[in-house]
Amino acid sequence: MTKNRNLDFDTAENSQNRRIQAAGQQVYAPVGYTATNPDYPMNITDRKILYDGHYKLTQLLVQHGGKQLKRERFEPGSAVAALVFDTQKQRYVFVRQFRIGSETELLEIPAGMLDKEGESPEDAMRREIHEELGYDVDRLTPITNFYSSPGGSAEQLWLYYAEVSHQSGAGGGAIDEDENIELVFLSRQDMVEEPWQDAKTIIAVQWAQLQ
Repeated sequence: MTKNRNLDFDTAENSQNRRIQAAGQQVYAPVGYTATNPDYPMNITDRKILYDGHYKLTQLLVQHGGKQLKRERFEPGSAVAALVFDTQKQRYVFVRQFRIGSETELLEIPAGMLDKEGESPEDAMRREIHEELGYDVDRLTPITNFYSSPGGSAEQLWLYYAEVSHQSGAGGGAIDEDENIELVFLSRQDMVEEPWQDAKTIIAVQWAQLQ
């Protein structure tokens, strides 16, 4: 890969440090927080957890001028994902697995949750690549971090480009998480021509095309 145009993670994090800690944990604005846009003041007056299972659903009370609004927010936690390139095979490595959201199998870049205490996004990404693909990571380059669907979800995702060359494990996902993952190797041309349906994968592939 040439002409690296990766974004500065520190800059991206600092611009949103109100709710994102360095380790990738989610923290939220306190009750009483007011949006900074003076034309559209929105003040969070209360929050409560409606559901706390595999994921969380929180209800926010938002004061908007003379109105009080109720808004539900999906809180799956923060996540990591990477576009992985095998420098020996000269192929990109993707995963195919069943996804609850689409109720179908999807082809996508490997990803996982930031759900281990004290684990940085980079360490989590290396762990996920080994769990899902069986590879040790030779080089990990940050691309960007972003909210996946900020209209109703609190999820933020750290996106990387990873170079690998050696498989030291079987891959296929973590046994205790009941994952059933198939590895798919694509050439650059096949990757570009694939009709992707996953947003993070589309972003990663478009980044690769710009390099």
